[in-house]
Amino acid sequence: MHATVAQIEFANLAKTHWKDLYQYAYRLCRNSQTAQDLVQDSLIRAWRGVDRLQNPAAIKGWLKTIVRRENARRFERLQPELSAMTVDEIGAERITYDTSTEAFALRRALHALPEKYSGPLIMQVLHGYSQQEIADRLGLTSAGVGSRLFRARQRLRDSLGDLM
Repeated sequence: MHATVAQIEFANLAKTHWKDLYQYAYRLCRNSQTAQDLVQDSLIRAWRGVDRLQNPAAIKGWLKTIVRRENARRFERLQPELSAMTVDEIGAERITYDTSTEAFALRRALHALPEKYSGPLIMQVLHGYSQQEIADRLGLTSAGVGSRLFRARQRLRDSLGDLM
């Protein structure tokens, strides 16, 4: 089987940009093996879509964009589980319990928030859900969740004003 001109050109481009793509991927994930996987997956994606590249002079930026998006896809695949833990139970599982005045004030302020604000905030901060994931779980729009998160943080700032 003989390689086509396009395959040879793409192979040369991959060799030319491999090191830069690897360094970029490593900065994104801080893991050598994951960075190598990201670059390989990105080059496969680039190979499939090379005919859509409109400006060949922009190939390096195009390839880095693919690496960045491929890295983001790693996190889309993660599906964190929603915990049944209540706000009051958050510190209960810890062996050491923060009894500082600041921690007490934060727990109190968080407990005082209406559920429509504290729920999304806890889902984001403690459970790592994205704004869109929270919206999907609560049946809201992403913008609606963003507003609730903003208001929750604002209310916490207002009630914790002296401690911050």
